[in-house]
Amino acid sequence: MMLARNADSLYWIGRYVERADDIARILDVAVQQMLEDATVDTDSMVRHVMAILGFTPDDKPQSVWSLVDKVGYDRDSTESIVGLIETARENARGAREVISSEMWECLNATYMGLDEAERRARLLGPHAFLAHVKERAAMFAGLTDATLSHDDGYSYLIVGRSIERVDMTVRLLMSRSAYRRDALSWMSLLVAAGGQDTYIRAYRGAVDTENVVEFMMLDRLFPRSVFHSLGVAEKNLAELDNRPDRVGSQSTALTLLGRARSSIEFIDRAEIVRNLPAYLQDIHATCRAVSESIAEEHFHIEPYVTWTDTGLAYDVAEYGG
Repeated sequence: MMLARNADSLYWIGRYVERADDIARILDVAVQQMLEDATVDTDSMVRHVMAILGFTPDDKPQSVWSLVDKVGYDRDSTESIVGLIETARENARGAREVISSEMWECLNATYMGLDEAERRARLLGPHAFLAHVKERAAMFAGLTDATLSHDDGYSYLIVGRSIERVDMTVRLLMSRSAYRRDALSWMSLLVAAGGQDTYIRAYRGAVDTENVVEFMMLDRLFPRSVFHSLGVAEKNLAELDNRPDRVGSQSTALTLLGRARSSIEFIDRAEIVRNLPAYLQDIHATCRAVSESIAEEHFHIEPYVTWTDTGLAYDVAEYGG
């Protein structure tokens, strides 16, 4: 039986590393678009991206550099990329007895290398820093799969990673679908999710709203789709549910995940596109409720306060319906 504090640490390591990776992906694409497209209203887009990610910009005019400073480099914020990696490292330090040495060394080296990565980025551009974060997150994921026993600890980490991935995919969809809905915008979303090549092979290069939304929401094989990530979280959480396998006996978190998965599994893609903001809002709320239920049922602690709802509330109010 795993100690609750270790289970808690592994769950949040999975979430924090995934969140840092996904923020880096969103920023990388947004920064590239703002630097290369002269028609983009930089101040408006920066505020939009910050709102989606749960950050509140100040009243000064915003730029690419203020965006990366606040969301990427800010050491006083636990929600910036640097803050997330630091928090993941501290959780790993407290759970050294249940993670592999390679996992610890990867997180520690990633954190220790952030200063140098930031210095390079200030000389060469934000891409250098963001690429470093994405590469290190991928290395950590690979080491987790290859060196950590696939027992309860592994399941907690994967549940955390999968729930965070669902939430970040929702935010990514909201950021693109609300700001612009042209082919270029949808392709930038696919690039951010690392799914452009898989999508092009699956849909023979036809980039349109219904295809992209279907791929990111419903694809059963793409690891970052909402449906696939919900299924992975549900499968691993079921392995941690020690209740008797009888009707009505599963945990609240497992029930919520199953309900979210089934709510989109057989829906027509045109219906999802038509009511996309509402579906995204529902899934985001489910992620928060699942996390709170896991904290209560598995860690025996008060639920964590995680993402704010600022971004999604902003988008639904302005673009929903």
